[in-house]
Amino acid sequence: MNPDAHTLWRAPMWALSVLLACLSMLGPFAIDTYLPAFTGIAASVDATPLQMQQTLSIYLIGFAVMSLFHGALSDSFGRRPVVLWGVAVFAVASAGCALSQTIGQLVFFRLLQGLSTGAGIVVSRAVIRDMFPPADAQRVMSQVTIFFGAAPAIAPIIGGLLFVHAGWHAIFWFLTAVGVALWIANWKLLPETLHLGARQPFKVRHLLRGYWQMGSSGRFVLLALASGIPFNGMFLYVLSAPVFVGEHLGLAPQQFFWFFLFTIGGIMGGAWWSGRLAGKLPPQRQIRRGFRVMVSVSIVNVIANALMPAQAWWALPLISLFSFGWALMVPVVTLMVLDLVPERRGMASSMQSCLAASANALVAGLLAPLVMHSTLLLALASMGLMSIGLASWLWVKPRLPIVA
Repeated sequence: MNPDAHTLWRAPMWALSVLLACLSMLGPFAIDTYLPAFTGIAASVDATPLQMQQTLSIYLIGFAVMSLFHGALSDSFGRRPVVLWGVAVFAVASAGCALSQTIGQLVFFRLLQGLSTGAGIVVSRAVIRDMFPPADAQRVMSQVTIFFGAAPAIAPIIGGLLFVHAGWHAIFWFLTAVGVALWIANWKLLPETLHLGARQPFKVRHLLRGYWQMGSSGRFVLLALASGIPFNGMFLYVLSAPVFVGEHLGLAPQQFFWFFLFTIGGIMGGAWWSGRLAGKLPPQRQIRRGFRVMVSVSIVNVIANALMPAQAWWALPLISLFSFGWALMVPVVTLMVLDLVPERRGMASSMQSCLAASANALVAGLLAPLVMHSTLLLALASMGLMSIGLASWLWVKPRLPIVA
C-alpha cells in the first residue's frame, strides 16, 4: 500500500467507500437502466430485436477490451487522471446515446460507453489496495460490493420510470447527469493514491511483458476465473429475466422487482457478512464457505427444476442464496488477485476485469439465448458456470502462499 495513505484521505473511510462504489456502479447502470426501454427504443429507431441485442453485446465487448488498458494506464500515469478521463468520456457517450436517431449511432455510442466505464471499476479496486492493509481492504471491498450490488436493483426502476414518463432519451440524459456529477465529485475529492515510487514506465514492450506474465500465470488466471465465472451463474438469470420472470414464473411486469430484490439482497447480504469476517476468519476458509453455499444451492436448484415447474416462492430464494455465496467469497479472491502482483495492481485489476467481462459477453451473447427458454437448462448452465469457478479454485488453492 501507499506509505502516505494515512495523509491522503482525511474524511471518514466510509465516504471513500461510497465514492469508489459509485465509480463501480457506472457499469451496472449503463447496462440495466435502459433495459426496460428495449422495445420502445427499437420502435423509435426502427431496429430489430437482434440489433437491439447488439447494443448490449457491443457495450460488453468494448468494456472487456478497454479493461485491459485502464489499469495499466493508471499504473503509469496515476489513478486519478484515468478515472477523470474515463468518467468524462462516459458522460459524452451517454449524451451521444440520448441524441442518437438511428440504431447505428446508438451502437457506436454504446461501444464508447463500454470503452469508458471500465475505468471506474478497474481503477477503484487498485485504489482500495493502495490505501488499505489486507483486512481493512477486505472490509472496504465488501462495502463497495454492497453498493455495487444495489445498482442492478435501482437502475431498472429508474429506467422504467423515466421511459414511461419522459421517453427513452431521458434514460441516457440521466446517465449523462450521473457521469457529470461523478466527474465533479472525483475531481474535488479523489486523491492520487499511487505513490510516485510505484509508477511503472509506459512502454509498449513493458506492458506486453506484464500482460504475458499474468496471462501465462496459472495462479493468476485461475484466481481470476474463480472470482468472475461463478458470478455468471447468477448473471445468467439476470440476462434471462424477461423470459425467466415473465414466462416461467408468470410474474407481471410490475412484479419484476421481486426478482431484483432477491438477487441484490443476496449480494448485499453476502458482501456485508464478508466484511464482518475480515480479519477474523482465514481467507481460504471464507472462500470455501462461499463455494459451499453455491454448490449446495446449485444442486437443489437443478433437482427442483427437474422435478417440478418453477415457482417464484422457491426459485427466487435459491437465486438469492447463490448470490449470497458469491458475494461472501469474491472480495477475498479479488484482493488475492491484486496481491499476486503488488507492483502492478492496476494491470492486475485490468486483466481480472477483462476476463470477467469477456465471460459476461459470452454468456450474454451465446449461452443465455440457448438456455433461457428452459428452467432446467438455466439451472444446469448456472451450475456449470459455478463449477468452472470451483474447479479453478481447487486447482490454485494448494499453490497459493496462504495457510487455510
